[in-house]
Amino acid sequence: MLMYKQKKIPAGRNRLLISITVIGSAGPIRFVVNEEELVAAVMDTALKSYAREGRLPLLGSNINDFVLYCPIAGTEALSPLESIGSFGVRNFMLCKKPQQVEAVGDGKPVTVGITRKNSGSWKSWFNRSLSLKVSSH
Repeated sequence: MLMYKQKKIPAGRNRLLISITVIGSAGPIRFVVNEEELVAAVMDTALKSYAREGRLPLLGSNINDFVLYCPIAGTEALSPLESIGSFGVRNFMLCKKPQQVEAVGDGKPVTVGITRKNSGSWKSWFNRSLSLKVSSH
């Protein structure tokens, strides 16, 4: 019989099961955190879990490139120095920060974020799958 030691949680510390949806990904990431944990630490854990699971699109691991939102609380990004339990919710959205890149041609700044290569329609999927099966002799 295999015995293991359970971690003891100090009195007064609550743990939360949170769900973080990454824009462009198939589904949310769920994990347990202490309610006193900072938003920055939660973002770091989410990015590491995302990469460990091999999800797409590839995001990177720099938390300074991302913002965490609470869809219920409004459109303001959460401060990385606040505790995750102070919001009273368990569902969050992780989004890549828009980056300013100067265009080569006209010099106007262009905002770049996560984009999809195709429309994702069934027609584009069908055409791609046909092109993979065509063999040339």
